[in-house]
Amino acid sequence: MLTHQRKQYLLDLLQSEGQIVAKAVSDSLGLSEDTIRRDLRELAKEGLLERVHGGALPLLQRSPALAPFAGREQISAETKMAIGRAAAAMIQVGQVVFIDGGTTAVQLARQLPRDLSATVVTHSPSIAVELVEHPHIEVLMLGGRLYKHSIVGVGAATVAAISAIRADLYFMGVASLHPQAGITTGDYEESCVKRALSDAAARTIVLASPEKLNTASAFQIAPLSQVSDIIMHREVDDALAAPYREMGIGITLA
Repeated sequence: MLTHQRKQYLLDLLQSEGQIVAKAVSDSLGLSEDTIRRDLRELAKEGLLERVHGGALPLLQRSPALAPFAGREQISAETKMAIGRAAAAMIQVGQVVFIDGGTTAVQLARQLPRDLSATVVTHSPSIAVELVEHPHIEVLMLGGRLYKHSIVGVGAATVAAISAIRADLYFMGVASLHPQAGITTGDYEESCVKRALSDAAARTIVLASPEKLNTASAFQIAPLSQVSDIIMHREVDDALAAPYREMGIGITLA
């Protein structure tokens, strides 16, 4: 099969199936996965599909969460506050909690009760600063290289520090959330840190403001099977929440 024939086959498959799994296609065509991945990369560069971990999806909206931090603070500000309030209500006295970086996580920190006694572990200087005036919250900061886009620590030092902690909850901020693409973000090192945080927590709770739903970014964080709960805004269309409920993920409407 010639290159242009393979690419047309992939586009036809995407239209009929709604997704492409690189391994399945390579097996069915008797070709290497590298060949299929190369074709998918080229089709993505042409703007004909969205590359995701393990394959491709129809072209999805680019997540506004990939914009600079200051600009993201203005997106869905009221809904992020509601999501932060619902997340804060989930934390119980004495728990050890990972709080991610990002604008929605900052709202979570702002909504924590003044009398709450708990331990917050974070790789976000923004979260740590928000909790300075909380008298009963112990704050543990994870080090690493500062990823300025999200204002969080990333890298091997961050992942190593996470491995020494076991948390009750992890409140994960995401760039993108999609039923097929899963939880994704735009930076590889940030995806590694988020994955390590999820692996080290008993429950992973995703903070999903409306603009992040049904979008995809380049790097997968973790499969949706690793997510316990998703907090969405109450005005989100039920059709967007339904696929996650069908997976057994708890949905909290803030």
